[in-house]
Amino acid sequence: MIELRDLHRTYRIGSVDVHALRGVSLDIAEGEFVAIIGPSGSGKSTLMHVLGLLDSPDRGRFIFQGRDVSALTEDQRAEVRSRSIGFVFQQFNLLPRVSARENVALPLIYRAERPAQTPEDLLRQVGLGDRMDHAPNELSGGQQQRVAIARALMNGPSIVMADEPTGNLDSASSADILRLLHELNARGLTVILVTHDPDIAAKASRIITIRDGRIVEDV
Repeated sequence: MIELRDLHRTYRIGSVDVHALRGVSLDIAEGEFVAIIGPSGSGKSTLMHVLGLLDSPDRGRFIFQGRDVSALTEDQRAEVRSRSIGFVFQQFNLLPRVSARENVALPLIYRAERPAQTPEDLLRQVGLGDRMDHAPNELSGGQQQRVAIARALMNGPSIVMADEPTGNLDSASSADILRLLHELNARGLTVILVTHDPDIAAKASRIITIRDGRIVEDV
């Protein structure tokens, strides 16, 4: 599903070049549950942004579902993202003044065809069938993250990318979210999880450790 070959990404901050990725190569197969782990500043978030087509490498090759996406324009990347990738973030990123149902429906703004599942279907799947009309401030942190996961599934992606999805949650809610990600993976979705927490990473079936912009371990 994903092939990276000698990927580099450098950011210019003032007069300093920050080498976020330094020759990263890896393959991720369809249906894997992969954790990307590393300390702050290791390059793990940059790697996720490149994998999620939120950013482009400076050089190297990126093959996504058989297509070379290394040099796509921003609009072309957005088109591929909308069809194939669902994102879950630490901060939930829900609109505060609309219901859970309306938050989940937001991706439909960019979709012309009818989705396979409705927002109501997805909220039931994540255990929020009785909270559809609640606003985010009427939900717990764990419930808000479930809404975010349902929203990520709205366009029927083949990959879910979760960036520190349990970072703002207590241990019980974190376990619930990880269990839900495992359920999605068992249904055939590829899951890529970014974390700094070894205990969270241990829940994945494969752990990629990145440090100073390089992969140092893949087990």
